[in-house]
Amino acid sequence: MRARYDQRALAVVEVRGEERDWEQAEGEFQQRGWPVITSSARGEAMSAGVLRRDPASRLYCVEVRLFGAHNKRTEHAAAWRVQRLAHTSLLEMYVRRCDLIDRDRELLTEWRVHTTGHRPPLRPVPHPVGVRARMRRRWALLWARFSERRGCHDTGTAVTGTASEARRLARMSLPAGTAPNNTDIDVRAHQGKERRHIVPRREDDRNRHVYRLLAWLLAMTFCAVVAHRHGGGHRSWVWGVLAALFFLGAMRVGSRLFLSGGRGLSVFVVSVAAALLLAGALGLASSEAEPWTPTQMAVAAATVFTVIGVWLLIRQWSLGEWLAWVAPLVFTVVVSLVVASGSVLHALYADALGFTPDELDVPGIWQVLAAAKLLSFLSLALFVPAGWGIAKHIHVAFLRPGELLNVPLYVVMQASVIGLVAVLAINSAQDAVDAVKHAAHEREEPPPYFGVQPEWTCVEPTVSRATLNVQGGEVHPAHPYLSFGLTGDTVLLWNPATDTPLKLPVGQVRLLPARDGRATCGFPARRWEAGVPVS
Repeated sequence: MRARYDQRALAVVEVRGEERDWEQAEGEFQQRGWPVITSSARGEAMSAGVLRRDPASRLYCVEVRLFGAHNKRTEHAAAWRVQRLAHTSLLEMYVRRCDLIDRDRELLTEWRVHTTGHRPPLRPVPHPVGVRARMRRRWALLWARFSERRGCHDTGTAVTGTASEARRLARMSLPAGTAPNNTDIDVRAHQGKERRHIVPRREDDRNRHVYRLLAWLLAMTFCAVVAHRHGGGHRSWVWGVLAALFFLGAMRVGSRLFLSGGRGLSVFVVSVAAALLLAGALGLASSEAEPWTPTQMAVAAATVFTVIGVWLLIRQWSLGEWLAWVAPLVFTVVVSLVVASGSVLHALYADALGFTPDELDVPGIWQVLAAAKLLSFLSLALFVPAGWGIAKHIHVAFLRPGELLNVPLYVVMQASVIGLVAVLAINSAQDAVDAVKHAAHEREEPPPYFGVQPEWTCVEPTVSRATLNVQGGEVHPAHPYLSFGLTGDTVLLWNPATDTPLKLPVGQVRLLPARDGRATCGFPARRWEAGVPVS
């Protein structure tokens, strides 16, 4: 299988030692898919007159292939990988020079080949024929040009290059079995027409400029949304000025989308793109559109950042890194699905209410959904690994292979991931508990939580007050309680007056649904509380 890589660098590597060390180094290069271009003894061939002769050293010209972006640190990143190889292979190896191999592809104009036999003859129309014949010939020529642009006379051949190159390539004779040299064919640009004064950038270089332009435009849009959100005042002016500065930055980058020429076209395209982004973000595209909020933009940016960063990270993982990163995720899945007391979120929810996880009888499907919710928190927790992936892609120095800080940074990142998931899980359960307590205090309809549906219930004791076995306080049957269902032979209630749980035996009470939290139960509570038996 072909080794995957993004960049190539030509490194002059010096290996010191004996012949077996040189053979080991060549094997290490081959194992990593780094071709050896040439090799010679130190002080000979390419290093003659440059380095002092040393029979115990040998120079290798190696093509180092690596993942990552093309920037000013790419050569250093290639050298770091050779230095890492020296440490792992226990060889005395030095990178004496490293040059980036730039094989960016030129963007040639695409042309379609078509016939020219449909065009009117080029000979001039005699003068006595009159104006009408000249008009008919002119209309025929215009129609021929129009039909050519529509592709009605294409031969199916495609060529690339400048206009003169494309025409000569189209009329060039090919080997036997193909069309002979033709002069009755011409070419047309596949998209628009060729502008000779515009020199486009190469493919990767153009893509890098487009990414920078998008970053400036998105930053401008975010500042404009925040300024619009404030609706006036000095804060709105500050954010508006920032948006204008980011727009100027976008114009500066956008005006350089072409290597030369095309500045007016570039400025026009950038202005249109900025106007469309602002119209969509500020809700100006239509009367029904709502403006974006800064939170929505921040979440969208974080989502895109996470997706890109995680993809950049996993595409260059080795087997060890897969085990190091994927194993904790699989562990989280297994633990959240098979935890003995139900799902983690249900356990946190029950504990915050004063119940045990076993007392909340939750169907299995809801436990699975709660586990899926717990796993969704990993999408936010992956923000940190995404930052790691982007930092590795742009060759940040402190993430170089073999760097001593890699291990503590990895530990900190894993701890932050686990801690963030734990905090999000606790907050999710606590928010649900707070909502239930607020609903109980206000006597409103309580919200459900993954299969746990509290309901307002009238509690009618079937025994005297003295023999009623209640845990957690006293029961006042005149008002309804929140019921969390039955667990075994116990009724789980929530007392809105004291914000504490109540547990009653099923055989000592009768449960009746209440109309709402403000309803009054029909049970003769005064007689029962006074110790008078109630039939």
